[in-house]
Amino acid sequence: MDIKYKKKIFNDPVYGFVATPYPSILKIIDHPYFQRLRRIKQLGLTHMVYPGALHTRFHHAMGCTHLMRQAIDTLRNNGHEITEEEAEGVLLAILLHDIGHGPFSHALEHSIVKGMHHEDLSLIFMNTLNQEFNGKLTTAIAIFSNQYHKKFLHQLVSSQLDMDRLDYLKRDSFFTGVSEGVVSNQRIIKMLDIVNDELVIEEKGIYSIEKFIVARRLMYWQVYLHKTVISAEYMLVNVLERAKNLAKEKVELFCSPALRLFLYQDITKEDFSKKEILDAFAQLDDIDILGAIKVWVHHEDKVLSTLSKMIINRNLLKIKIQNEPFETSVINSKKQEVAQLLGISEADSKFFVYSDWIENNAYNPESDSINILFKNGDVKDITEASDNLNIQALAKPVRKYFMCFPEQK
Repeated sequence: MDIKYKKKIFNDPVYGFVATPYPSILKIIDHPYFQRLRRIKQLGLTHMVYPGALHTRFHHAMGCTHLMRQAIDTLRNNGHEITEEEAEGVLLAILLHDIGHGPFSHALEHSIVKGMHHEDLSLIFMNTLNQEFNGKLTTAIAIFSNQYHKKFLHQLVSSQLDMDRLDYLKRDSFFTGVSEGVVSNQRIIKMLDIVNDELVIEEKGIYSIEKFIVARRLMYWQVYLHKTVISAEYMLVNVLERAKNLAKEKVELFCSPALRLFLYQDITKEDFSKKEILDAFAQLDDIDILGAIKVWVHHEDKVLSTLSKMIINRNLLKIKIQNEPFETSVINSKKQEVAQLLGISEADSKFFVYSDWIENNAYNPESDSINILFKNGDVKDITEASDNLNIQALAKPVRKYFMCFPEQK
């Protein structure tokens, strides 16, 4: 134990007082890479629908770490050995699982930094921090990457019943006010056990798991895939894509130094092996993006300025959702209409008229299972163990198609 280490207490609005059990946890929290998560909202532009959804990735990471401590205690009480090194490693892994998220989360992945997923970036950040902290994150990295010999530790970090999901459902429900997302994560954690190196839930926790799967389904339709949220986030992607296109043509754009690097240069996944690129990304947060968009409202490029103004003033594109794909003729007709309406080329109308699909998959037994442990020792997948027909239905993905376009007033 570090002599200078003093246990720190954080007051979390969801769980109350949360402590830091190891010196390494507090050192990572105090690092600029991690402090950046205070400036990245957990739910992007969802606050345009639910005004309270202003909580951050920092909140979420702290909450996950708190739940992980409880999971470790439960498994130890059930007679499973988790060494202090493993406990510290799995806590560091869950603390850092989202450190690779960019501003507004997934929007950046699809616009100015293509092909770079936040999980890949989280691992790069962890490896860099591991060098800085003299190998202190070696076990955490092995667990995060599913390279550690105790596979259940990785499942606690990343699976269909990990601490990530248990926290974000409860936290996002709390801050949005959508009560359908409330899950009994305390009861679920108390029901955790291990069979053949895999996490299972004791039979008496089956109803809490059913509620968990239903809550995921409802939260996706009501919050994460809410049609107005979809409209806002696609508009953000488009404004960044337009800015990137203009940057390629050497058009001058107002932006912070970090944002300028990613707009005016084509940064690839391989480039993140350079410390200066990673440090530049670590300077990017929601403030960079919003600050630029506020100024782009007055840019001479009509597409960029119109999109920026619409986002800043919450004048969002209208969105229609249906079960079948939209006809190409309908989309093209709307593009022609919008091109005339806004006085832009038909080619540029794609920034205002577009179609895509969304999918709600509350539980996918093909990727990994949520297994129920019965008193006789049998282990069954939740879809087989449950007598609730809804659970079997929820294991099938539902896809819907949408089209966005400006609303004529």
